[in-house]
Amino acid sequence: MAEPIHRKLGRLMERGLFAARWIMAPVYFAMILMLILLAVKFIQELAHDVLTVWNAADTEVIADALTLIDLSLVANLLLMVTLVSYEHFVSRLDRQDDGSRPAWLDQLDFSALKLKLIGSIISIAAIDLLKRFLEVHATPREELVLQTVVFLGFVLAGVLLAFMDWLSAKTHH
Repeated sequence: MAEPIHRKLGRLMERGLFAARWIMAPVYFAMILMLILLAVKFIQELAHDVLTVWNAADTEVIADALTLIDLSLVANLLLMVTLVSYEHFVSRLDRQDDGSRPAWLDQLDFSALKLKLIGSIISIAAIDLLKRFLEVHATPREELVLQTVVFLGFVLAGVLLAFMDWLSAKTHH
């Protein structure tokens, strides 16, 4: 007996939908390229800091260190989002054989990734705000107030996301 056409079309559609995940692969490759650009920028900033440290004020050195921390946090965030997203939405990364698979990769689901993402954004915003306060004499008051409000918005969003995840986990158990 021949299979009905609607079942054949349904299977074909499902295969197409499942294969569509590979459309995201170039996006993750672009994120890797951005990670390389961030590493180049980090090295550029570090080289500049090394060359100017002798004539810099303490607050400038602290601001330079915060810039490097900022770049590092963004790079870590980019790497984490790239690996976890690829693993969850495209294909499993098969690296168990050589021991190079990061242990945290198996522990991050989409919910944990969201919390890490908002936590990193809050950290980056806090560092940027701290840099502005170090340059308080050169930063307009309105800019400091606006940046503080934006930072508090990120913190509130983080708390609400964490609360929603906690509530969701509580209702699932």
